[in-house]
Amino acid sequence: MYVQELEPVAGSLGLSALVAALPLVIVLVLLGGVRMKAHLAGLTGLLAAVLVAWLAYGMPLDQTASSAVQGAVFGLFPILWIVVNALWVYRMTVRTRHFDILRRSFGRLSDDPRIQALVVAFCFGALLEALAGFGAPVAICSVMLVALGFDPVRAAVVSLVANTAPVAFGAMGTPVVTLAQVTGLPLDDVASVVGRQAPLLALIVPLLLVGLVDGRRGLRETWVPAMACGVAFAVAQFVASNYLSVQLADIVAALAGAGALVAVPHSRRPAAEQVRASVLTGARSEELDEEDPGREVLRAYAPYALIVAIFSVAQIPAVKDWLAGATQTYDWPFLDVVDPEGEPVGGNVFSWPIVSTGGTLVLFAGLATAVVLGVHARVAVREWLATVRELRFAILTVTSVLALAYVMNLSGQAATIGHFVAAAGAGLAFLSPVLGWFGVAVSGSDTSANALFGALQVTAARESGLSPELLAAANSSGGVLGKMISPQNLTIACAAVGLAGREGDLLRKVLPWSLGLLLVMCLIVVGQSTVVLGWMLP
Repeated sequence: MYVQELEPVAGSLGLSALVAALPLVIVLVLLGGVRMKAHLAGLTGLLAAVLVAWLAYGMPLDQTASSAVQGAVFGLFPILWIVVNALWVYRMTVRTRHFDILRRSFGRLSDDPRIQALVVAFCFGALLEALAGFGAPVAICSVMLVALGFDPVRAAVVSLVANTAPVAFGAMGTPVVTLAQVTGLPLDDVASVVGRQAPLLALIVPLLLVGLVDGRRGLRETWVPAMACGVAFAVAQFVASNYLSVQLADIVAALAGAGALVAVPHSRRPAAEQVRASVLTGARSEELDEEDPGREVLRAYAPYALIVAIFSVAQIPAVKDWLAGATQTYDWPFLDVVDPEGEPVGGNVFSWPIVSTGGTLVLFAGLATAVVLGVHARVAVREWLATVRELRFAILTVTSVLALAYVMNLSGQAATIGHFVAAAGAGLAFLSPVLGWFGVAVSGSDTSANALFGALQVTAARESGLSPELLAAANSSGGVLGKMISPQNLTIACAAVGLAGREGDLLRKVLPWSLGLLLVMCLIVVGQSTVVLGWMLP
């Protein structure tokens, strides 16, 4: 049995916290300062966490290794299982050219570039974030906007800023699922609080996007459809995350936002020629003028409809119980850890939701998609394997970061840092989103930031008398605002629109918006920690 200690270094909480923070500091410096590749930085940080756990905390090497393996396994299943299958569905639509049909369909919804930005970057970007995440929405939406005639820089900035509100529930809820796993908090409780923070961003971002596209005139002329889109998205995200399904939150929100845009008459008016002349300085793709048969348009939308349908069926109580019955629970080998109070930690047991996990449901949707789109079984398997190959470095990054997080959590390193940070007292509520923002800014992933800092936030909250669910959720909600300035996303955006080497230019354009929205989120969390906005929490 291994008993966690809070002050293993010279009996000092401060010194112990300093040593415990070394793995995190190493990862952040390697990513943000040295610009080392993420998977190498993750592996280096993992090695540091193992050494600290073994040498400073006295955790037996076999238990340290076992905790790292459990983290890596969780990274593979369910996290990467979701991402691989979601991107597989997307790759099949690209191969059959149904993604091009979908892009042309979006282009015909409105001739107004400000509305096109909302449809493509905000609504469809949210749908892509829901299905895949990990940079896919920024890359795909940037290319689509350029094809619609947007200037490459403007297209990249709009796509980066739009990729905020849906991130916390992206990749079928992966960030929130990870947060619940590493903190030991119930998933429904964490998702419920995130669902009362992130939707507030959705009220602001659409207005910000039309302003980015066309300045004050854009706000003056299109604030009604922008507000309708934002309100519909926010309400749907709140309802889905609190009462329906974490995995469906962004899908439902994206469809609701798009539906609101179609329903508002103003959003269907063609833009005045002077607006298009001043906004669209790029070359519009002539391919957008091609006519597509109605049957093919329906097939282009079919993969997303199938995912929504399968996840909706999975929420029916009888079906949900049947799927949950397939979950396997194991006593994790070579792991016997108790906290400083002598209570066994949750990591001693590992649950494997074989069928009920989001990745398996997306796999079912992918199989149905292959049938609907007419993809031969051999081609579908080849595309799945190609997806794994494409994500090989992301797979290594996620598994190493989750292994690092598990070692820090189970050895007691995260608890030490949490107790030390709790000294911030009431100020912790303001700093909590900042920590998540910083984590995503350097790692490019809300999932990784939640894995790194989730347990720390919960420990600090309990020590300072704040709600653990509130600060855990704040880590994720604040983290989404670091997405637009992460080197990973900036590089993806530049590569997508042919601006390689101009990451610094994009950073200067999006940084003020990132910091401004972060301040808003910090004030929201502070308010929710007091009677001012405390009524918002469940």
